[in-house]
This record gives sequence, structure tokens and C-alpha cells, in this order.
Amino acid sequence: MKYALLCLCFWALPAAADIVVAVRTIPAQTLIGPEDLVLRDVDVPGGIQDPSLIIGMEARVALYANRPIRAGDVGFPAIVNRNALVALIYQSGNLLISTEGRALDRAGPGDLIRVMNLDSRNAVTARMGADGAAYVSQ
Repeated sequence: MKYALLCLCFWALPAAADIVVAVRTIPAQTLIGPEDLVLRDVDVPGGIQDPSLIIGMEARVALYANRPIRAGDVGFPAIVNRNALVALIYQSGNLLISTEGRALDRAGPGDLIRVMNLDSRNAVTARMGADGAAYVSQ
């Protein structure tokens, strides 16, 4: 008696969802407004589904028309530009050291940025605070 081998194969088809896409090409370093976005029914892993999450954010890269926008493509608007002078602050317990530094990158609040200590000429990595100061940690 011969038995037929039955193989049940289930193919997971990607589920399409509403994803935010740019209406027009948005250059890098441009603030994103509601008129710049539209929802499209496409399947893109990591695509943003809620336009309200990125309205008022800044394009970190060029966003091309009719292409999905991902979380890494946008960020908070920059509060410091490259070569700007910033307060460079190190704090550990009761110890607080503050000096002047020069931003080597453009950054928004919460971004990691390279800053050159103007006294020692050493570059350090710091996190930008909402107050415009760069905070160095251990």
C-alpha cells in the first residue's frame, strides 16, 4: 500500500497597511508639514503608519516623492549646527566640569554628536540636551 505524502505549505503573504509617503521630494534638513505627507496602502517593513508622529520633525535625508518614510529618515529639528559653539558639560555626582566646545556635527535634542573641546583640542562624543548644551558621560 502506497501512501501519498501530503505537504501543507503556508506562505505568509505580507499584509499591506497604510504607510506614510512623501507627496513631493523633501530635501534633507527641511521641516515636515502635514501638506508634505499622504497615506498609501503599501507593504514596507519599518514604514511609519501615523503621520502625526513626523509632522514637525526634520528630514535627516532626502525624502523622495511616493516613497515610504521610515523612522530613521526623520528626527527632531536641529538645535545646533556644525561649527557652532556649545557648552560642553561633564557631570558625575557632585563634580561638574563645563567648558566651551565646537560642534563637529549638526544635531537635535537627544542626538549623539562629536564636539571638540576648545581647550584641549580633543574630540568627544556627547548627547545634545534640549537646552543646547552637549553632555558628556562616562
